[in-house]
Order: sequence, then structure tokens, then C-alpha cells
Amino acid sequence: MSKDIRIKRGLTLRLKGEAEKQIVEAPRSKTYAIKPPDFHSVVPKMVLKEGAKVLAGDEIFFSKYTEEVRFTSPVSGTLKEIKRAEKRRIVEVIIEADATDSYKDFGKLNAATAPAEAVKEKILASGCGAFIMQRPYDIVADPKDTPKAIFISAVTTAPLAADLGFVLKDKVKSFQEGIYALQKLTPGKIHLSVDDSSYPVLKDIEGVELHKVSGPHPAGNVGVQIHEIDPVNAGERVWVVGADHVPVIGDLFLTGYFQPKKTVAVAGSEAQERKYYDVIIGANSADLIGNQIPDDVRIISGDVLTGDQISNNHYLGFYHNTLTLIPEGNNYRMFGWLPFTYNNIHSNSKTSLSWLFPKRKYEPTTNLHGEERALVVTGEMEEVFPMDIYPMQLLKACMAGDLEKMENLGIYEVAPEDFALIDYVNTSKLEAQEIIRLGLDLMITEVG
Repeated sequence: MSKDIRIKRGLTLRLKGEAEKQIVEAPRSKTYAIKPPDFHSVVPKMVLKEGAKVLAGDEIFFSKYTEEVRFTSPVSGTLKEIKRAEKRRIVEVIIEADATDSYKDFGKLNAATAPAEAVKEKILASGCGAFIMQRPYDIVADPKDTPKAIFISAVTTAPLAADLGFVLKDKVKSFQEGIYALQKLTPGKIHLSVDDSSYPVLKDIEGVELHKVSGPHPAGNVGVQIHEIDPVNAGERVWVVGADHVPVIGDLFLTGYFQPKKTVAVAGSEAQERKYYDVIIGANSADLIGNQIPDDVRIISGDVLTGDQISNNHYLGFYHNTLTLIPEGNNYRMFGWLPFTYNNIHSNSKTSLSWLFPKRKYEPTTNLHGEERALVVTGEMEEVFPMDIYPMQLLKACMAGDLEKMENLGIYEVAPEDFALIDYVNTSKLEAQEIIRLGLDLMITEVG
């Protein structure tokens, strides 16, 4: 029996370019990359040097401050290059892949009956620990902590994001085994959120408390679901696992191999082949969208609200299951500040007549339509922010570095993705996600 959660505040962005419900096996990339910047707060310590031969599942680096968290190779091959930025910060570890993968054997294990310590050690040794995130702070979980609960969201509300119900329909057995493994990591509950698409696929999963979520974006954000189900207080920890990563953990126990495969949706108005592709984590974007991408197209690893801009012939983000292509915002509107002048773009306010057509789909660009300006109390942030938190006041507290106010205003409950819609609608043009990320980093440093 599922529990219903209805989110009322938010905004559904209807964009052109949704991926067709067809799964295609992507060409095998010649090179794959693991990017340490994908793992916020992790300082990598390399285990291997350039030129080393690796099996899929071999350890490449570990976290300097949490040595139990290991990061392993997604494919077998040769460690081709360790790319560094300023101050010798590692930004990419590139692996030249073999024609077919050879795997490090971690051994099969029945997750449902195995001891909790054996399950945790296998997850950490294989590199699957990187799939487990911690709230507060939205960072890779510390295995020394004991979370009060684990949350999994199989709800898709972000614009053009991969439909998790469609992605998981043939992975139910692996998903169930992954749940059995995750049960051993917490004395509390595993909360699984589903929507109309994923409910028929996951309704019979054992060992979870099922929540059926509906409403506009950001209803699919796991932070919103945590807020509704079991909020995080000071000193508490909950862990979060992406629904598409649970089958990877399950396959580890069923086969004994680390096989980090995922299904990625290629979407957006500028994408030529809008389909779902089966890939290995760290694949090259050019193998999904080709090499001939015009300069006036932006490639985003992730969705349009929270993804990272990448250049073509670059690598997908570790946690992303969407590759989005939209036009660059190179064209500027004359007298764009005049109301009712441009009605062919989406607007959350009624200064554009587009609000008369709620089901119309739009082709967004990256144009901000304005520059950064002062914060004004208009209530526009609260309209799209469903948590019982004052978003503008929290942003101001983060900008001021006021730790006490940040705590009182709910910094422990939020992650940058929860402020993505505020980035979209706020007329101040502030980078709300970046401000929240800096605020969380300050809390990690000062409070821990």
C-alpha cells in the first residue's frame, strides 16, 4: 500500500525535444572518464599511474579524507591520462577501453541473507559506494555514519529528464537485489518514491515503504520528498541513492562484477536522434550525438535546470542520465523589457501571453534576458519552492555567511537542485544553486 504525497507549489516546464521511448545500444566509446569534480568534497588520492592496465572494478583513486570510499574503473583497459587543472587538481581520469571488458571478480553474494558488514564491504570495495549520497550537504556518504533512513526517488518531473519508469522496466530483479543490499546499511526504513510511470514497474518491490508522488517540478527531487516524509534535523544523516543506480548495486551481488551501465536519454530541440541509449558510466558524448554539433548549440550533461555544460567529444557526468541539446542564447531582444512583446517564449509571470496556453511546448535558449540585480520581495521564489522554508531569506543568510541563520532557516534540508527553479524564475538573475552550494560548503567546514 503506497502513501500519497501531493506537491502543489512548483512549475512544470513543457519543452520540445522529449526522447522517444526506444532504447538503443550505444557504440562503445574508445575512452571513458571518471571526473573527480562530480564527487563534491572528495579529494582524490590516486592508486594507479598513467599506463597502468585495469580491469572493470579496479580501484583508481580513493577519497583522501574518507579512505573507505573507493572509485573504480567502469571498463577494462589502460589508464591513458590523468588531467589536472590549477594547483594540480585532478579533473579527469581517462581510460582507453579494451574492445571487450574483463572484470574484477568480487564474488556473488546473497544480499538478503549476508551479514551487514560483508554487504557494506562489497559495496565499498567495488566502487558502488560512490552512488550513495548524504543529506545534509549533498555529498558522497561517509560509510562510518549510520543513516536514519535511505531515500530513493523514481519520480521524473525535471524538463526532458529520462523517464525512470521506462528505464527500469527490464531491471526489476536487479533493483530488488539492490534494495536487499541497501537494507543492510540502515536500521531505519528505505523510502521509495514513485509516480504514475514508475509505480506499475516498482509496486511489488519488497523491503521498502512506497510513496506515490504527484505534482509539478520539483516534486521529483528527493530533497522535497525527504522534507515531506522524514525531515533532516541537525546531527542527523539520511542517505540517497538514484533509482537508476540501484540495479548496478543489485547486479554486483547477482554477478559478482561491477557493471556500471545506465540508460541515458538524449533530448532537447537541437538533438537529431532523440532516443534512450544504453551506455557505460563515463562514456563519450560524441558516441551518442555525433561529432558535428554546431557552435550555437549547448550540450548539457543532465537536465536543463541542474546539468553541467560540456563540450562535444567530452564525457557524461557520473550521476547524469540525460544528455540535453538546446540553442545557445546569442540573440538579444530589442525592448525585451516591454510586456506582451514576446509571446513565443515561456514566462512564469503574466507579462507574456504564453500563460494563456499552459500545454504549449517551448524551445528554450540559454539567454538570461537580463543581468544580476537587487533582490526584491515579490513572492516569485515561494511560488515554485514547495518546502516550508523561506528561500530568499536562506539565500541572503548564505550570502552573508551567517551560520546561525542558515541553520534556523533550514540549510540542512536543501541541496542546490532544490533551488534550480528559483534560478529560472527569479528576476534578480542570481545563481541560487551556486549560492546554496557555497553555503553548504561553509557548513561542512564550520559545523561538519
